[in-house]
Amino acid sequence: MSDTPKTPVSEKPGSRSHRRLKIETSLKPRALMDEGPQLAGAWEARVITLFPGAFPGVLGESLTGKALAEGLWRLETVDLRGFGEGRHRNVDDTPAGGGAGMVLRADVLAAAIDAASTGVPTDRARWPLVYLSPRGRRFDQTTARRFADCDGVTLICGRFEGVDERVLEDYAIEEVSLGDFVLTGGEIAAQAMIDAAVRLRPGVLGNAASTEEESFAHGLLEHPQYTRPATWRGREIPPVLTSGDHGAVDAWRRAQSEEITRERRPDLWAASLERRKTRER
Repeated sequence: MSDTPKTPVSEKPGSRSHRRLKIETSLKPRALMDEGPQLAGAWEARVITLFPGAFPGVLGESLTGKALAEGLWRLETVDLRGFGEGRHRNVDDTPAGGGAGMVLRADVLAAAIDAASTGVPTDRARWPLVYLSPRGRRFDQTTARRFADCDGVTLICGRFEGVDERVLEDYAIEEVSLGDFVLTGGEIAAQAMIDAAVRLRPGVLGNAASTEEESFAHGLLEHPQYTRPATWRGREIPPVLTSGDHGAVDAWRRAQSEEITRERRPDLWAASLERRKTRER
């Protein structure tokens, strides 16, 4: 859906300037990079939000922004406000049973979901429908990989005290949390999850090996990294890294990853040990 008038819209990725455009309201998703190439089979993210002007945000910068401009993936926003009720386009109401805050209405959110589902596969394994919720299962690298392997994903950015539970039940919506903390809305979490998925798509990073060596790729935290100068403030690069012995370098990096994971994330270390035991059986 298009932005309401005077909503800020970012220019193409890489641009440092911004301008305000007056856009007519419609109930169609707003493609953020219509001027770029539209590659067949490109991965797509659709975001239902009260703040479409928050996108692409950081997703329009660096490698994800370049990939967006090149058509390697697509980003569309659905403005929830356009489906609101009455003259003021109300999208929320007081909680049934009383209590503080407001809750997104079932009828309003359902209409937005239906609009965002246009042309989308009904198979949730191919196109997940996700509500960004503090009570959801914690987002991790495995989930990022699952999203990246799909045709696309639709993300619902909550606000206020949440959404009417009946919508979650009726659409069998998957709930995912960015972490054990509360944000004012789901937009930041949506950008983080999209970034984590997009960078795993072919051609985005330019070096497939880099995704295999980073944190969580093998269930462990990443080993320390070094570069020039060889000596900095009396600290030297570990000699093994400049030895030219690739086997020794790999062994050192593995040992460092294991040590850091054991110290900082005992939960990941325990899971790693369990996987090792399973392989050895």
